[in-house]
Amino acid sequence: MSGFIGRQTELGLLNDLLQPVRTGGRSGRPGRAVVIRGRRRVGKSRLVEEFLERTELPHVFFTAVGGSKEEDLAGFSAEVAASSLPDASRFADFTAPHTWDSALSLLATALPTDTPSVVVLDEMPYLVRADPTFEGALQKAFDRTLSKLPVLLLLIGSDIAMMEQLNTYGRPFYQRGTELVVPPLNPAEVATMLNLPPADAFDAYLVSGGLPLILEEWPHGAGLWDYLASALRKPTSALLVSGERTLAAEFPTEAQARTVLGAIGHGERTFTLIGRAAGDLNPGSVKRSLELLTTRRMVAADLPLSTKPSRETRYRIDDPYLRFWLSFIGPGISAVERGRGDRVLDSIRTSWTSWRGRAIEPIIRDALWQLADDQLPRGTNAVGGYWTRTNNPEIDLVGADRSPIAKKITFAGSVKWLENKPFDHRDLARLITHRSQLPGADEDTPLLAVTRSGCSIKGIHIVTADDLLKAWT
Repeated sequence: MSGFIGRQTELGLLNDLLQPVRTGGRSGRPGRAVVIRGRRRVGKSRLVEEFLERTELPHVFFTAVGGSKEEDLAGFSAEVAASSLPDASRFADFTAPHTWDSALSLLATALPTDTPSVVVLDEMPYLVRADPTFEGALQKAFDRTLSKLPVLLLLIGSDIAMMEQLNTYGRPFYQRGTELVVPPLNPAEVATMLNLPPADAFDAYLVSGGLPLILEEWPHGAGLWDYLASALRKPTSALLVSGERTLAAEFPTEAQARTVLGAIGHGERTFTLIGRAAGDLNPGSVKRSLELLTTRRMVAADLPLSTKPSRETRYRIDDPYLRFWLSFIGPGISAVERGRGDRVLDSIRTSWTSWRGRAIEPIIRDALWQLADDQLPRGTNAVGGYWTRTNNPEIDLVGADRSPIAKKITFAGSVKWLENKPFDHRDLARLITHRSQLPGADEDTPLLAVTRSGCSIKGIHIVTADDLLKAWT
């Protein structure tokens, strides 16, 4: 598949931020900074490359590689000297600067003063770790020189927690950059990229997580099982290697957090069971690991949605691809390397229906929330689920005016995501029973069913895969 798919929102924001750089801005300081963050391999750098190709502005694109401060400065100098900036030759005439203060000051002399330009610092967290003075030097350079020039400064990073902190109170670069979050490709973009019908596009999204690198190796129009059969024959497939690289980058030293993540990936959802599956860790260790994982947005902590307070927190892997990788691919890598990817494929087939049924629920909740005005009762401002300690009842979908403690429940719903098995009268009877046990709901609370295979029952609102896909179109 050739061409650039999606990212129209992100490209639009970058173009909007470029306008004051072109026009000079109202304050006489045309320079702008953008702090771009997102999970590894979601296409942040590719987005910026596409932006640079479309604008055709002079620019320098420097990517840190996690070396020493001296190596970073030498690499930065080399990139500027080889860039399309009009006065880039200034860097070629000097030895590499010894500090970021001097490097950024020299950069300012190479930038044009009468036409817009772009400076990209990719993998910025590496620069911060290698040199504690980097943030202060960047703030000084931006305030004194770069903001006075027609330059767009793009700061890119995959360490989400660190990138969020860069623009917080007390940090040198506070309130100097506009934040731009680059998510994975959404299900609608996956459908477009792979030319798949809606239901199959959601399957592809659950496996790939919308990561472009995986989707690029997915044959155009191929179904889930054809792709998996091909990918599991190759130990170098992006489906296999992306997960391990993500974990190695996110948790180079936190082995305990990775163990807890693995326990959640294998299906444990409660605090007690996660600790037990992680090797009977003590509660303090489990708590610290979960706090780290939620801070890094690797794990989501969900609470039941109703009018009654609850402490029944459930944990899940937030990234669809990582959820799939931890469940099936990570444990099967050794088999793939021995040429027995067919065994991994068989294990996925065996567990796929039940695994997918739970994995699709947070995707559906997100889609419904975005479709609230079109598909849900008025006043729905939150979409979640409801459960008790014994999972009786356990309701897939709950709408409310707010979360996690609602004043009003706006609907109760069920997800039936099976091929050739429509939502039927037994499913409806179960949902009605569970609604009667939902705090804040009564017999007048509307019912909703999200189904992959349709439904002919009257008196219940039906949402299909086609409807859900419209949340991103």
